[in-house]
Amino acid sequence: MKVLLTGGAGYVGSACLRWLLKRGHDPIAYDNMLEGNAASVPESSRRLVVGDIADTDRLADALKQHQAEAVMHFAALASVPDSIGDPEAYYRVNVAGTKSVLDAMRTAGVSKILFSSTAATYGFHAEMPLRETSAQTPETPYGTTKLAAEWLIKDYARAYGMSYTVLRYFNASGADLDGEHGEDRRHEAHLIPLILHAALGRRPKVMIFGTDYETRDGTCVRDYVHTADLAQAHELAVLALRPGVGKAYNLGSGTGATVLEVLRACEKAVGRPIPHEFAPRRPGDPGVLVASPDAIVQDLGWSPRYSDVEAIVSSAWRWHEKHPRGYTEQPA
Repeated sequence: MKVLLTGGAGYVGSACLRWLLKRGHDPIAYDNMLEGNAASVPESSRRLVVGDIADTDRLADALKQHQAEAVMHFAALASVPDSIGDPEAYYRVNVAGTKSVLDAMRTAGVSKILFSSTAATYGFHAEMPLRETSAQTPETPYGTTKLAAEWLIKDYARAYGMSYTVLRYFNASGADLDGEHGEDRRHEAHLIPLILHAALGRRPKVMIFGTDYETRDGTCVRDYVHTADLAQAHELAVLALRPGVGKAYNLGSGTGATVLEVLRACEKAVGRPIPHEFAPRRPGDPGVLVASPDAIVQDLGWSPRYSDVEAIVSSAWRWHEKHPRGYTEQPA
């Protein structure tokens, strides 16, 4: 398939692009490069279009020129704490930006979309593991804006004959198994790279927020899923899109690890203690978020293979050890 990936030079978007390319598809990235890395996109001179999703006309032109059959929409702001401090930016990018993507698709005659959503659309106090039928009562602007984008997509699909699949991620993590590509942002907020940055001396220590949650060691529990498993799910989902059909699936491993367990797994991979400090809870952090992936396993035959926490951390460490300064040391 010919697929355009908004945010396709970002962490998850580029992982899916590389997977699609290896599987014989024809993907192209559309990215404003505020957080994306050209080096993460193979053949970037012809597979990377620099543009913002707010530029509807430019995006529509890119869809037409690539003769795209489907869109994978990754471009978004994605930090819970940042969304609390700056909700305007989140509504502008995550909601208005998604409307721009849908309008560009209508202009270009593209009717299939995969949307990168999040576990943050669910309520913090829902029964675990979360299922697609769990109540969507988000408690942060990040979750609210991603849920609003889901509603937009459903409304456009109903009115304009589009088909869609919403994929609600839990914690995307890990690096390509060959060690060539991994997680590298200009403003990093994810736990595993933050811990590994501390191991490499890129930051003095990693902060662990909250030690009084009702979990097995008092720290937050999260469900980590490897980007290779995410990419496989995206390929299965885009191939399964049918006219007038809309689906939503959770993407997680079905198990959870505490922050301290992730830290210990990183120390095991690195082979030495990693500096860390405990701090009070952050606003917007629920104690436990774990997915049930049963629906996508049953419907699409998804089979996550790399989402054990130690396997995820080992792959991430191979990338960081090989590229200690991230993509800044690689040519575009």
